[in-house]
Amino acid sequence: MSFLKLVLQIILIVLIFSSCSSSRKLTMEAQNTLQEYPAFKTGFSGIYIYDPAEKKVVFEHNSEKYFTPASNTKLFTFYAGLKILGDSAVGLEYIVKEDSLIFRGTGDPSFLYDKLQSTAVYDFLKERNETLYYVPPIHEEKHFGPGWSWDDYSYYYSVERAAMPLFGNYATFTSSAEDTVPVAKPAYFNRYLVKDSPDSGSSFTVVRNHDQNKFLYQQPAEAENRSRIVPFIHSPHLVTALLADTLQKPVKILDPKKVDFSNSKLLYSIPTDSLYKRMLQVSDNFIAEQLLLMSSREISDTLKTDIAINYIKKNHLQDLSQEINWVDGSGLSIYNKFTPKTVVELLEKISKEVPQKRLFELLPAGGESGTIKNFYKAKEPYIYAKTGTISNVHALSGYLKTKNGKVLIFSFMNNNYMVPSAEIKAGMEIILRDIHLNY
Repeated sequence: MSFLKLVLQIILIVLIFSSCSSSRKLTMEAQNTLQEYPAFKTGFSGIYIYDPAEKKVVFEHNSEKYFTPASNTKLFTFYAGLKILGDSAVGLEYIVKEDSLIFRGTGDPSFLYDKLQSTAVYDFLKERNETLYYVPPIHEEKHFGPGWSWDDYSYYYSVERAAMPLFGNYATFTSSAEDTVPVAKPAYFNRYLVKDSPDSGSSFTVVRNHDQNKFLYQQPAEAENRSRIVPFIHSPHLVTALLADTLQKPVKILDPKKVDFSNSKLLYSIPTDSLYKRMLQVSDNFIAEQLLLMSSREISDTLKTDIAINYIKKNHLQDLSQEINWVDGSGLSIYNKFTPKTVVELLEKISKEVPQKRLFELLPAGGESGTIKNFYKAKEPYIYAKTGTISNVHALSGYLKTKNGKVLIFSFMNNNYMVPSAEIKAGMEIILRDIHLNY
């Protein structure tokens, strides 16, 4: 053996051992942080970090244990949309019969939703000269998902699911010094405002009755100007009333059993990426739930969440290494149960189907956008990931860019902790930043 070959072999051996030593050091440091950082001691944590280029596990801890994922569930909803929906959302299904325009909802969340820039359906209905007839679904999806907290019904993040959503399925009530009564948007709901008595405190409040669209408000004279978002109870009659009030023309209801939509036409409303981006960036529960209803319609002509979920599980997630329990689109349900490892497997599937530039533009970017705008700050973002937070639950799953240019896939889940979530996030950042800097 020549002297040069011997030197090269020695260098290669040193590099291999150096790499192994570096990996062991990262693993030990991550493990020590999980064991010693005070916030992690109060709950249950799991993490799985995977290098898809090398096909190896960088670090794992409780990676095959099940966790409540909260809004990490939206990653599965995103994947369902990718596999079932096209580039544009179907906003309306309709038929024209003599002087009548007969239409039904497709689950599209963009109609009259001020968080999305879409006027296609409104303009279409506004400009038509025919008499408008709304056809409700034969099989109505339950307004709340399984495992949702029933007493969240009056909070903005718990709007109802519906075949024909309008205005995001909520009303906004605004207080001002000039008015003694809140101003509703849409204005239709002004008629359902009722003063709650007696006044207590100095805060402006609006709470809906549990079983009817009756909004009880308190607006003390010293209350500051602000708005309250309150979900409304969805029904076919409310749909036609809101449409008639907004379009300024009559809208009637037709019995769905008497209408044949077999030769219907479709009206497209908004690019599906616009829906995905808002769902992932700000964790919009409403859009997430409606995406599964839209997906269900595409494969079955019926708007039912479990149809879409079962289809995706059977046809596209059958090769996951572990069973998952997936019951809704948003992650509001405590029945959802995933492991960090299966979430990473899902993310690897997504990364193979969506170009990285597009994918990273849809996801929140650390220090830059979405729900992690104030976390994982660096000169350039190194975390592109979806958060998931409900009471005593915080998860983060996505992609981690190292200083050496590698892109790792990770899922970090925390359940049952008894400290502020900010303390959990700080501990997570220590581990993920160390991987970013040193892997």
